[in-house]
Amino acid sequence: MPKIRLFDFFMTQILITGANGLLGSAIARQFVEQGHQVFALCRAEADLSLLKEIKNKITLVEGDVLDVLSLEKAIKNMDFVVHTAAVVSFAPKDRNKLFKVNVEGTANVVNLCLEKKTKKLVFISSVAAIGRPANLTKNKDIYLNENQKWEESPLNSNYAKSKYLAENEVWRGDAEGLDVVIVNPSIVLGEGDWNRSSTQLFKYVFDKKPFYTSGNINYIDVKDLSEVVYKLAFSAIKAERFILNAGTISYKDFFEKIAKNFGKKPPKIEVKTWMMKIIWRFEALRSMITGKAPLITKETTKTAKTKFVYENEKIKRALDFEFTPLDQTIKRVSDFLMKPKEKSIK
Repeated sequence: MPKIRLFDFFMTQILITGANGLLGSAIARQFVEQGHQVFALCRAEADLSLLKEIKNKITLVEGDVLDVLSLEKAIKNMDFVVHTAAVVSFAPKDRNKLFKVNVEGTANVVNLCLEKKTKKLVFISSVAAIGRPANLTKNKDIYLNENQKWEESPLNSNYAKSKYLAENEVWRGDAEGLDVVIVNPSIVLGEGDWNRSSTQLFKYVFDKKPFYTSGNINYIDVKDLSEVVYKLAFSAIKAERFILNAGTISYKDFFEKIAKNFGKKPPKIEVKTWMMKIIWRFEALRSMITGKAPLITKETTKTAKTKFVYENEKIKRALDFEFTPLDQTIKRVSDFLMKPKEKSIK
């Protein structure tokens, strides 16, 4: 078990950037439940629905990681900063925004944590920042862990590149004297909005979509992620990165598990390579006409059939941690989504 610092026994002040998102709200809830004072950095126009249950127990701070003045005020006097704010997109039109928010925004957070002498920065990165090797063995699982070195590859999306560069900013902070920990979660499953983040995978099955790809999905329960972040923040662990991945499953089996909970028919048609090429072009055109984000892009088609497996032994050893079984996570999230949302999503 990691050593516990003395300030673990006192109420601490924690700033969480992007606190209104699926990850940020769960992390905020974890710190609140443990009796700490949480400050939630959110943009003025942010949807705060995921913070509804704890809104009266946290301090909302209006600001943006790209607005240095607001960020400086937010970070002042904080014991910890948990940086979750990021843009997640695979649409070509969002390329500049990805690098602006994910890289420059992280650099701003690091600089101010150094200036304000924050005790520790916990950075929520992504397994995408591990990088994907270009040379793959067809139809075989490719195992990756924290020792994987980034390499240029057509399988690395702009999002992956932006998170990799953001990690470099965090390591710079480490070199300049800031205590840092980086976590690399896989796809985060949790109670969220049907139309946002990974929760869209549940809606996809609920809507009885017929297609699936032959690739793997790596996953982690949002409650596990928030618990790990909490434990790492108060531990003596620093200058380390940890893959947070509960397990790996084929998309076909994953969708079947969700469908069983919803009482729906699972996707039955495997998408072939030639079909993917047609679909992403159709989605690009639809996006241009409607302004809505494409469901599939040229980038995502490159990885849809890949079979990466992200190893999790390092975090399990460091915290003596066990992940929530997938069936339990899917049932909990499905039950949550069915109760308040079924009528509104039809």
